Amino acid sequence: MSDLGQVVWPPEPIRTERLVLREPEARDRPTFIELLASPEVHTYLGGPRPRDELEREMPEVPQQWPGSFVVELDGAMIGQILLRRAAGHRRPAAVGKADLGYLFLPKAWGQGYAAEACAAALDWFDGVLPGEPVVLTTQSANVGSMRLAAKLGFTEVERFYAWDAEQWLGLRPPAA
Repeated sequence: MSDLGQVVWPPEPIRTERLVLREPEARDRPTFIELLASPEVHTYLGGPRPRDELEREMPEVPQQWPGSFVVELDGAMIGQILLRRAAGHRRPAAVGKADLGYLFLPKAWGQGYAAEACAAALDWFDGVLPGEPVVLTTQSANVGSMRLAAKLGFTEVERFYAWDAEQWLGLRPPAA
């Protein structure tokens, strides 16, 4: 098993038709706080964090580690893609695999940005760690995430109950 910490980071920015995926910068800090404090964004993620707490604790340059991409549209951050090792995962099917996560501002929802950005991040991942499967966990009630998971090629491995809700665990097999 390869380690995300061993990949060359940061990569060159990844450009899609409409978006840029890049390393977080200090100018992204207010948007990270907005994402983490948003009740809408955290409907299926255990609820938002208090804004004052985030203001105190958020580093000047947020989330700067391999696998953390800012998603930028027209020069402004609209979301984040996370690819990280599922080390603390309680589900045996996920342990040791890369885990895909994403957060987008509500104003960016419903326009295909998450699908475009996640597909680009997964293509990058396939290039730097070929042959590695990826998992994704979401609440089964999160219809948008369930649709996105299917569009990205994730298939159900199991459903389980955690954090007071039914969770869905999907697996995307390694790229051929």
